[in-house]
Amino acid sequence: MEQFFELLITAFLIMAGLFGLVGSFGLLKLNDAMSRLHAPTKATTLGVGGVLLASMANAYANGPYLSVHELMITLFLLLTAPITANFIAKVHIHQRESRDTLPAAGEDGAWATKNLPDNDEG
Repeated sequence: MEQFFELLITAFLIMAGLFGLVGSFGLLKLNDAMSRLHAPTKATTLGVGGVLLASMANAYANGPYLSVHELMITLFLLLTAPITANFIAKVHIHQRESRDTLPAAGEDGAWATKNLPDNDEG
């Protein structure tokens, strides 16, 4: 049983390292800011999740208890990383784009971040 946990922990750590490597590579090599935002947000979150799962498996293998602290951290990261990426993307849109340079918005015809009327006064 000990060998099973060692293999499981090793697999989680290798998975975490690969996701971290892919996220870092995407951050360096992708062309525009929105693409560079996507790579580390997804891949690095899964990499940190893999390290935390390995820590949970190690705590279970070495003691008679199941550590839920790591599970709570993983859930927190999985919930907050997309929200943070959304905020960063909206800031990018506000700084770099105007209403005329945005792509088509879809059915309602307006982007939520650029839905305010033009104000020529200031």
